[in-house]
Amino acid sequence: MSAASEQVFGYRPEEMVGRSAFEFMHPNDQARIHKLIERINAGEAAPDHENRYIHKQGHIVHIMWSTRWFEAEQVRVGVARDISKRKQAEARQAAVYAISEAAHSDDALPQLYQRIHELTTQLLPADSFLVALYDAASDLLSYPYQVTRSSPPLTPGPLAACTPLDQVVQHNRPLLLTPDSARQHQATVQHWLGVPITADGTTLGALVAQNHSGTLRYSEQDQAFLLFVASQLATAIVRRRTQAHLAFLAQHDQLTQLANRGLFMDRLQGALQRAKRGALQLAVLYLDMDSFKQINDTYGHATGDQLLREVALRLRQCVRDSDTVSRLGGDEFAVLLDSITHPDDAALVASKIQSTLGQAYQWEGVELRSTPSIGIATYPAHGQSEQELLRQADQAMYQAKRSGGAGHAFAPGTELCKQS
Repeated sequence: MSAASEQVFGYRPEEMVGRSAFEFMHPNDQARIHKLIERINAGEAAPDHENRYIHKQGHIVHIMWSTRWFEAEQVRVGVARDISKRKQAEARQAAVYAISEAAHSDDALPQLYQRIHELTTQLLPADSFLVALYDAASDLLSYPYQVTRSSPPLTPGPLAACTPLDQVVQHNRPLLLTPDSARQHQATVQHWLGVPITADGTTLGALVAQNHSGTLRYSEQDQAFLLFVASQLATAIVRRRTQAHLAFLAQHDQLTQLANRGLFMDRLQGALQRAKRGALQLAVLYLDMDSFKQINDTYGHATGDQLLREVALRLRQCVRDSDTVSRLGGDEFAVLLDSITHPDDAALVASKIQSTLGQAYQWEGVELRSTPSIGIATYPAHGQSEQELLRQADQAMYQAKRSGGAGHAFAPGTELCKQS
C-alpha cells in the first residue's frame, strides 16, 4: 500500500491489506473484471481497461489499468492510473448535452421524465427517482413520475409539513440528506437529494434522487448537477404547458370553456367514423336558449355572459364524459351523444337538459329563466356527414321553437316532442 493508494481510495493501509480488491470495486463492474482477470491469468494480452471503485467517502473512483500475468513469477502486475476527473468531466458533459437535447425535444412529458431519469442516473446513482409537481392553489402534490421502493406508490395529496419535500418545495432550496441528518427532518432515508423545479421564480415541484446502497453518497457537485437537470425539466414543463394552453384556446370557447365549433366538428367526424365501422348510432343536439336576447338587452352583457357560463356548467352535468358539449356562438350550443343504442336515448337526454336548464338562474339578486329549444338529428337516420347532421339538428331546433319553444324535436319527418 502506497500513499497514492490511500489518496485514491481513501482507506488507510491497515483497512485494505488482507481484503480482496473486489470488496472495494463498484458492484456493476465486478462480473466483467472477473472474466477479464481469468483471461489475463491464462496469458492473454490485455489492453488498457477501466473499472470503478467506491471511495471510502462514498463517491466513485475511475481507474485505468495496464495489467499482465508473469508466468515464471506466478504473479499478476497491474499499473493503475486515477482518471476520475477526466471521466467525470466527460460523463457530465455528455449528460448535460443529452439532457438539454431531451428537454427541448417534442416528447410528451411522461416519456421525457423517463428519458431524464435514464440520463441522470448514468452520472448520479439513484435506485429511487421522483418527479413531484406542486399546485399551490390547491395545495396538491402529485407524482407524474416515480421509481421508488414505496409500496403502494405515492398518491397525490396535500404537501405534508416538516418533510424533506416540504423543505425543498416551500423554501425553494436544495436539500441533501444522509441517514444522520435525515433524523433532523423526521425522515428515515439512506442518501437523499432533492432540488426544486423552478421557473420564473415559481416553484413547480421537486426532483428527488435517492440511493439505498449505504456506500454511495451524494456530494455538492451532485447537487449542482441535479439543479441543472431540474432547470432543464422546468423549461420543458413550462413550454409544454404553454403549448397545451394555446391548443386549448384554439379549440375552446373563451367564455364558457366548452369546445368551439371546430373542435366539435372534429369530434363529430371521429365519432361518425367509429359509428360507420361498428354499425353504431349517435345523435347531435342543437340548442338555442329561449328569451336570452331579452335577458341580455334588459340586464346587460355581463348578466348574459354569466347566464351562458351557467348554461355551460349545467350542460356538462347532463351528459357523459365521453360526450362533447360545444358553444357554437351566441346562445347556441351543440351536444354530441356518442354511441347511443336507440334514438329514444337522445330524447331522454334532451328532456334532462330541458329540465336542468329550465330551472331558475340566480344572479345578483335577480331570478332569470331561459329554457332551451332543442333539435335532434341521429346517425344514420338523418345524415351521413357531420355537416348534414348539424344542419338537420339546426332545422329541428327551429321546428321546436316554432312550436312554442321549451321543447325538443327530431329532424324533419319525425314527431315533435314538447315539454312545458
